[in-house]
Amino acid sequence: MQQDPLILQCIDNQRVAQKVLYDKYKDAMYTLSYRISGSFELADDILQEAFVKVFRSLKKLKDHRTLPGWIKTIVVRTAYENIEREKKKSLGGVDVADVEYKLTTKSSDVEYIEQAIAKLPHGFRTVFVLVEIEGYKHHEVAEMLGITEGTSKSQLSRAKQKLREMLIEA
Repeated sequence: MQQDPLILQCIDNQRVAQKVLYDKYKDAMYTLSYRISGSFELADDILQEAFVKVFRSLKKLKDHRTLPGWIKTIVVRTAYENIEREKKKSLGGVDVADVEYKLTTKSSDVEYIEQAIAKLPHGFRTVFVLVEIEGYKHHEVAEMLGITEGTSKSQLSRAKQKLREMLIEA
């Protein structure tokens, strides 16, 4: 199997190559980070932390053809870790993300739905984004998040129900 020269340069800590790799994936990974976290600020932090992990672990990647999925997995895990950290910082049992993200506008259907997704509790939101938007299977989500496949299915079902309720109420 041919080794990707860009990846080899990144492993050698060549900053120009790392910037090229980062630029190639940053937009898609930022979108994924935002959809999981529901926060632009947190998505920035997740993206930065995830790419630090990518560059530190790149030499462990066995098949360079799997790079996009491998990066996505690191971003998902990093997002989940950050959300858990934020959850622990919650005030008086009220999750900061729940307080911060209220449905505010119906300016467009897509924006409105994105806001509704952002308002979902983090577990629901994470599974919903991974399965319904990113196209992962429940067994893949379970492996990424360290949960059971049944928990993934349950979280998705509850997320869909919660979304229906939010969209009907509005």
